[in-house]
Amino acid sequence: MRQGQPNIGVGLRPTHYPFLEPRPQTQVTWFEAVSENYMDTKGRPLDMLELIREDYPVALHGVSLSIASAEGLRPTYLQNLRKLVDRIDPFIVSDHLCWTGLNQQNLHDLLPIPFTEEALTLIVEHVDQVQTFLQRPILLENVSTYLQIPGCEYTEWDFLQAVADRSGCQILLDLNNLYVNASNHHFDPYVFLEQIPTHIIGQVHLAGYTDMGTHLFDTHSKPVYPAVWDLFSSLIARAPDLPVLIEWDEDIPEFPQLEEEALKAAHIWTYHHGQTHTQPLSAPIFSSFPQT
Repeated sequence: MRQGQPNIGVGLRPTHYPFLEPRPQTQVTWFEAVSENYMDTKGRPLDMLELIREDYPVALHGVSLSIASAEGLRPTYLQNLRKLVDRIDPFIVSDHLCWTGLNQQNLHDLLPIPFTEEALTLIVEHVDQVQTFLQRPILLENVSTYLQIPGCEYTEWDFLQAVADRSGCQILLDLNNLYVNASNHHFDPYVFLEQIPTHIIGQVHLAGYTDMGTHLFDTHSKPVYPAVWDLFSSLIARAPDLPVLIEWDEDIPEFPQLEEEALKAAHIWTYHHGQTHTQPLSAPIFSSFPQT
């Protein structure tokens, strides 16, 4: 990945295959693919991923590693993931800091974990197994939650740092998830952000939530909201070399609109790190961004 310039990527989604297949010029610098969509399949999906890989760096982002599962990691899943990693040679391999099933059944949800010493020990052991098996470091993402588990011994930010420090992995910091949790659980997202050392962050996700009235729901179905852009602006001012992804998984727009979201992130990066500022530092840098 290039340094000294914004590294802004977007998720590779099947709805955009027809647009991307002729290999048009885009202004994004990399793509992120959902690992499970390409692990057990051949044909067009894998062909498209390899086509994109010829022109762009690719990150693989999983949703079923279940790193916090008390039942242990699934050997078949790890073998399939390693085959894909060896084939694509991604610059990042990531998944979520959660568990996803029980009795070897995948519930297809990112389930919350207690921030306890017992959970930490288990997760660090599993991270070591995964990194040893893949022969590369991984990133783990903070997830959105809708309930608070009693008996936690760590704050979430301290738990993330402990996982990174003890295992050698890095954190994929999803700023939309951070904001959703701050709203749902009534804490200041900037306290969270200020407590996370930037050296343990390996990637950033940006996405849009849905306001359900009683809570925010992490749907990835809308443009990034101003409050999340604010968090991004605060973080990228301190950590300019982070790769940043625009995530959009439901109600997916045409690729040019997705690219426009990526350009907003690039604009904020340039505001902080470009040669000149286009407006006073006190001005809201995304005030002109349309929100739909």
